[in-house]
Amino acid sequence: MLLVRIRNNGNKIPAVGLGTWQSGEENDTVYRAVKTAIADGYRHIDTAMMYGNEAEVGRGIRDGLKESNLKREDIFVTTKLATIHARPSLVPRAFQDSLDKLDIGYIDLYMMHWPVAMNPATGQLVPLRPDGTRDIDEELKGKFEDTWAAMEKLLDTGKVKNIGVANFSVPNLERLLKTAKVVPAVNQVELHPYLPQTKLLEYCASKGIHNSAYSPLGSTQSTLFQDKTLAEIAKAHGKSIAQILISWGVTRTSVLPKSVNPERIAANIDTVNLTEDEIQRINDISKSTTQRFVRPNWGIPVFDEDFE
Repeated sequence: MLLVRIRNNGNKIPAVGLGTWQSGEENDTVYRAVKTAIADGYRHIDTAMMYGNEAEVGRGIRDGLKESNLKREDIFVTTKLATIHARPSLVPRAFQDSLDKLDIGYIDLYMMHWPVAMNPATGQLVPLRPDGTRDIDEELKGKFEDTWAAMEKLLDTGKVKNIGVANFSVPNLERLLKTAKVVPAVNQVELHPYLPQTKLLEYCASKGIHNSAYSPLGSTQSTLFQDKTLAEIAKAHGKSIAQILISWGVTRTSVLPKSVNPERIAANIDTVNLTEDEIQRINDISKSTTQRFVRPNWGIPVFDEDFE
């Protein structure tokens, strides 16, 4: 398994991991997917409190390690702080709840899921106001810097090895770094040929922040799988378009394809070496088609284009 070095602390993260967003706990679906992934050679499993599957992901990790005769330190596990737990006072308990559900001893990477704080008083995972808009936490007043300061203290517990952020744009990273005592180890963002994130990657590289890509295959409504360039390159290598997308992704960052299908899980980790010409041809796709698929209407600026 290819490992990528996190520049600002020297730790390493596997280049391809299993994403578990929308992989439910019903019928042991995500449990089986995680076990299958570990058996197939995956050494990074990504989950989040907001996915609602941490307990089953943890069970899959424990049983997968046992069945593959691996140790806990052989696998990298990521989970994330929910937006309803962004208040500094809620961070320690939220972290411990995730660790308890996973039941794997420690967490390799704990991330702030969004640069957004939602009202924690409603009991809802994604609280809404009567008019249907997102119920932003007015007490925190959008100060994700305070949330980050609380996350920094988690490093002192020895229960987490890295802390990071997700869905942070350049403007929000610049704002965070003005007060951060610890530079985020990782920024997890949507990244694929329709959204190559070149500006963000360059900025993060200058700060030693590693980027990790979710939705590297696009999404269910993506036309990437009908793209002629990708189809030609896939045919030349005797691989699927998904395998080409993942192979291109690891030339830029680490990637987190998600699947619960055993055949696709096995195929997704079978990457190929693309030529420089093939990489450039895929890079050029965004010149004619650009699209962000994951774009919740938070009501506050989150993505780079929100600040333009």
